[in-house]
Amino acid sequence: MFLGIEIGGTKLQLGVGGGRQAGLDAVERRRIIPSDGAHGILQQITEAARHLLQRFPIGRVGIGFGGPVDTNSGRVITSHQIDGWTGFDMADWVREQFDLPAMLGNDCDCAALAEARYGAGRGHSTVFYVTVGTGVGGGLVIDGGIHGINRPSAAEIGHLRPGLFADDAQLTVESLASGWGITNTARACLEGHLERLQDRLLHGGRPRLSESDRYDLMARCLGDPQSLTVVMIGQAANDGNEGAKAVLGSATDVLGWAIAQVMTIVCPDIVVIGGGVSLLGNDLFFYPLGQAIRRYLFPPLNDNWQLTAAELGEEVVVHGAVALAASERQDVGQSSEHL
Repeated sequence: MFLGIEIGGTKLQLGVGGGRQAGLDAVERRRIIPSDGAHGILQQITEAARHLLQRFPIGRVGIGFGGPVDTNSGRVITSHQIDGWTGFDMADWVREQFDLPAMLGNDCDCAALAEARYGAGRGHSTVFYVTVGTGVGGGLVIDGGIHGINRPSAAEIGHLRPGLFADDAQLTVESLASGWGITNTARACLEGHLERLQDRLLHGGRPRLSESDRYDLMARCLGDPQSLTVVMIGQAANDGNEGAKAVLGSATDVLGWAIAQVMTIVCPDIVVIGGGVSLLGNDLFFYPLGQAIRRYLFPPLNDNWQLTAAELGEEVVVHGAVALAASERQDVGQSSEHL
């Protein structure tokens, strides 16, 4: 049996599985308190893991961390949400606490591995996974192994810069297509901000809201644009708010451009999309995203790809961490025929 740990900015999950198929024998969840920092999360892991170790014969531990990591050393590079993680020897800490070997990976890479082996990408040799939530992340799995796991980063689609005007490191796909990117675009429209640098990168410029569209969105957020959410924008779009549809369309257009660039270089068999924004559904997310990909994709590839929703839900990173633990160290970045 293997223990998988997901460490995010708001969520901590631990699960036990056999590593051969989808399904967890037990799951422990904790809500992260950001002000407690890394130390508080480590205390939560210690408590939750001991419960599981008492119940199951754990052989190895896999960790999916929400931020850049050095897999070779088992060290966290940094966290963009929680203080205290920079340079932390996570794999060594697990070995010392629980006397078990451990492997550390990026959370999106772990999710990609899980979807490729157990989820929507199973049966395909090259799987490109994208998560669209608070941020935009990516992972590439080739022949059952994570590509670039021993590099500083790989497949980080959210950090692509859309277009020649994006010469600032903050002008990224993530800044426009993530959940917070979408809400920031909507807020700029509602509050009448001067043109942002990001607006120059949007196809057709910043979306325009009619007075009725503006009134509808303001009513949904009770007059406070800072409380606007992607869910509110999606509900407005479903109810016929054309401005809300345009805001979401600007995001799927940017994301489609980014996916098309990766596809033109890598030519994956299938693109799997997860994350909270993807839950907007077919009409508001998957269909316009597919249209955007086709608009920007190298034409000979147009009939040689699939786009689909992820299957493993909120436990996808835990599944991937279990898969990471189940892999022999030398097989993580390549096909693992023994799994």
